Amino acid sequence: MYKNITLSASLINIDWLNVRSQLSELEHASLDYLHIDVIDGNFVPDFTMGTSIINLIRKSTTLPFDYHFMAEEPSRLFDSFQVNKTDYFTIHQETSRNLHRDLVRIKKDKSSKVGVALTLETPIDALEYIMEDVDLIVLMTMNAGYIEKQQYPQVVKKVQKLRKLITEHELPIKIAVDCNISFENISEMVSSGADFLVLGSNVLFREDMSIAACMELLHAEIDKGLA
Repeated sequence: MYKNITLSASLINIDWLNVRSQLSELEHASLDYLHIDVIDGNFVPDFTMGTSIINLIRKSTTLPFDYHFMAEEPSRLFDSFQVNKTDYFTIHQETSRNLHRDLVRIKKDKSSKVGVALTLETPIDALEYIMEDVDLIVLMTMNAGYIEKQQYPQVVKKVQKLRKLITEHELPIKIAVDCNISFENISEMVSSGADFLVLGSNVLFREDMSIAACMELLHAEIDKGLA
């Protein structure tokens, strides 16, 4: 954690030919979490790692996991994953037929930290009835499942609105921003109230910079946002 900002490395962007060495770099760079996208090809048109690969990575690192389920009716997959108490386990508001039931089940069965994610078009108001049950709210900064470079201005307003709501109700909830996080928008996200950053190819896994060098720039942009 850097100045109360939690940092999670998105493994969907890792160099799969050099996984072991990059995991070591991430540990030395003091990342807080490994962000694990679980995609079933239904909610979004893509697939990611299966449980065998995910569980193998679990054995190869000391970093806790930040699971992000982008899957229809995610409860059908819960029992397939090894989850520790220090992990985050996040599901989408849009994919659960009974969101509250699923969140309660995660807390009861997994004993992990619980998160709920919103796609770009889902309003904050959709969460008011379950906010007391979550530790993390993940705001997608672009349409889930699509590779886009466009930054949508409504994301910042969404972060600001959510931070105000959390503060008014005095809730210990972290706000994460996921997808298309870059050196150009980190300071604005932080100043708006985000305190959990999911880092991918724009910030952490770059061909032109080492992970250590990326972290230096990242810290500088967080400092700007906090100032």
